[in-house]
Amino acid sequence: MEIDDVTISRKKPIYPVGTGLNKYLRMYQRDAKLPLTYNELLNFVEAVPVMDKNGEDTLWETPLYSPHLQDQLYDALRVVYAKLKASGNTRIVEHKIIDRIEYCAFGNTKPFRVRIINRLNDVYDYFYIKQADASRIYGLELEEILSPNQVNYLVDRDTLVEEHIVGIPGDVFSKFGIDNPEYNQTRIAKEFVKFNERCIISLLGDMRAYNFVMQITPDFDDFQFRIRAIDFDQQFYEGNPKVYMPQYFKENLPYVKLAMEHLNEKTVLQYQQEERSSIVHRVRSERHRIKDLRDASKLQALSTPENIRNLREGYRAFYNNEAYLECQSMTDIVELNVKNVIRQVKL
Repeated sequence: MEIDDVTISRKKPIYPVGTGLNKYLRMYQRDAKLPLTYNELLNFVEAVPVMDKNGEDTLWETPLYSPHLQDQLYDALRVVYAKLKASGNTRIVEHKIIDRIEYCAFGNTKPFRVRIINRLNDVYDYFYIKQADASRIYGLELEEILSPNQVNYLVDRDTLVEEHIVGIPGDVFSKFGIDNPEYNQTRIAKEFVKFNERCIISLLGDMRAYNFVMQITPDFDDFQFRIRAIDFDQQFYEGNPKVYMPQYFKENLPYVKLAMEHLNEKTVLQYQQEERSSIVHRVRSERHRIKDLRDASKLQALSTPENIRNLREGYRAFYNNEAYLECQSMTDIVELNVKNVIRQVKL
């Protein structure tokens, strides 16, 4: 594993959801009729920067609404949460209130983060409202199909609602948790290798440490680790293959060092093969869904012709496989990646 100075020069454009993807979302019950839109949340009069406990700018802002509009939005947001968590059963929000809304103009989809709290016991949860971006939705679906993780989201026209993914931010864990003597360093390194392999196959880009979280589960004799992506904005858009390989980002250097210190070439290959085998099992069980997702992408713009040409050439060189030159879209490249994984596992 190695490090490079991989950069993304500009923000990816928002791709509207096409008719094929809309049909897919209805088929798999990802669509919903929401009581508010993303654009309605933009009607704030001003915004105040959100600072962390050290006084540093978090790049999030607190939008301020007129009192009448705020009451309407808060009522609607409680219904949105009920649709996301309980198929619209509003009984789950009878004792919940919207504690605050935060806005980030820095991200591609310029998300709103909503904190909802149970006033009976002060237990809180978060969810996000974003601009519906087709490539991000494909990323969420591929995460559902190809990874061991489940994702929960809803789409209503130009509005995307996502569940909060719990975990320690990868950059925070690399500074304050990765050297914990109670943690098995080899297990952490193993998980990074598997995560790296999933990103390469599914074309999930820009997985710098602050775009994933570390989930830690105590086991009866040790801790288990899982890295989960939380940002799908760079799903198969860029033409540089290294964008889809977390090992090349300088922000991930602590994880790469850990892998180099605790793993050798043989064990890295073993863990890569384990992840490929897991992907094959998931693809076989979800073969109809992944076919429907592929069909939905045929008439959907997801990148530029130049990026597609560059990426298929890059993957041709990476895998030494001329078949990549026949790919006409980003989803063609993902499909070929999956087919190659299936062939490798059968060998």
